[in-house]
Amino acid sequence: MDELRTMQRKWRPVALVGLAIVTAVIAGLVIARLVRVPHRDAAPSAATGATAAPATRHRGPAVDYGRLEERIAQLMQQPDMVGLAVGTIEDGKVRFVRGYGETLANSGDPVTPDTVFRWASLSKGVASALVVGLAQDRKLSLDAPVASMGTTLTLPGGTRNVTVADVLSQRVGLERNAWDGRLEAGEDPRVLRAALGSLPALCPPASCYAYQNIAFDTASEIVEHVTGKGYASVARARLFAPLGMASATIGRVGLESAASWARPHHRGKMPVTVGDAYYRIPAAGGVNSSIRDLLRWMDAQMGNAPGVVSAAAIATMHRAIVSTPPHRRRRPMDRALDHAAYGLGWRTYTYAGHTLVGHRGAVDGYGSLILFDPEERSGIVMLWNSNYSNAAALQLEFFDLLYGLPQKDWMELPPPEKAPAAPAAGAPRVTAR
Repeated sequence: MDELRTMQRKWRPVALVGLAIVTAVIAGLVIARLVRVPHRDAAPSAATGATAAPATRHRGPAVDYGRLEERIAQLMQQPDMVGLAVGTIEDGKVRFVRGYGETLANSGDPVTPDTVFRWASLSKGVASALVVGLAQDRKLSLDAPVASMGTTLTLPGGTRNVTVADVLSQRVGLERNAWDGRLEAGEDPRVLRAALGSLPALCPPASCYAYQNIAFDTASEIVEHVTGKGYASVARARLFAPLGMASATIGRVGLESAASWARPHHRGKMPVTVGDAYYRIPAAGGVNSSIRDLLRWMDAQMGNAPGVVSAAAIATMHRAIVSTPPHRRRRPMDRALDHAAYGLGWRTYTYAGHTLVGHRGAVDGYGSLILFDPEERSGIVMLWNSNYSNAAALQLEFFDLLYGLPQKDWMELPPPEKAPAAPAAGAPRVTAR
């Protein structure tokens, strides 16, 4: 007992010190939990609801959406504008999605975020995603000669030295927009594609850029050859359905069967009939959707749906491959988008020191665009139902607001009239999901 008491006296100070240390550690953990600096949790993807990788920063909207709406209202006062849908993503979140004007001039039927428009050449990004995805699945090689892919394409000098990647990057060696006029006149695109070899070569394959539609649609034949399925069904199964793009379709029937769809117009708000020509080359111009689904598509291209469009596929598609020199006098907007280049179905630019990725589209009576900053995870999409090309310049006014740059009238609009703002239909001004 005496030895036990002696040991207790010896160890009592040590125990007290140990108890103090444990108490201090626990208190420190509690305090740290209470004062911990909040961080950004992984946010649900706008495209799929899946969890995206945590971002390196968290911020609210940088864009003054009141100012953006003022500019859209001025745009909608222009005599050639009929209907318009606009959507934006900032820092990986949908911030704005609205419809303006009418689906048909003087009809009173409003454009909403669910109104379906034509994508026109934005469709090329879908074709690229399908082909690159099949390459990742080892169903084909982007370096394979087109001659081995069972297509109707012929080219001056043959197709043995032309690869799948050359087709997707607009480097097949033909003159620009080869035989688009004949396509618009009603000729069969497969017959035209099979006769392209009779044209003189503009340059050796893979050595220069010249934009194509009929030749680019070779991609639809490649997809069908590899999968044994129709191009539209493959696009729905591999992209549209997994991304939740319920309104996205390929073909005229998909457009005209939508509950709300935008009719095409010429200048002066003159309604025209929907043309079939570019629906017959679906990889180049066959997609339709609402602005909501175009936002989902942009979200996926920013990397927020990696199970559908992988980071490796995005890097492959968006990598600049060939410079795209202008073929005509450029407007101020096009001059401001510097270092223009083409990847696989996508364009890249530099603006105000930032790298941007996107594409524009136009088919009789419709306009479309997508442009985004991959690093900032921010961008804008637009769809409209007239031939008013100046509307596209709204994209730079968005990026000026995003980057905090001085305001500039990129759309070159006349001074605003004292008139009510154009009616809008859609979500609240700023939304997040």
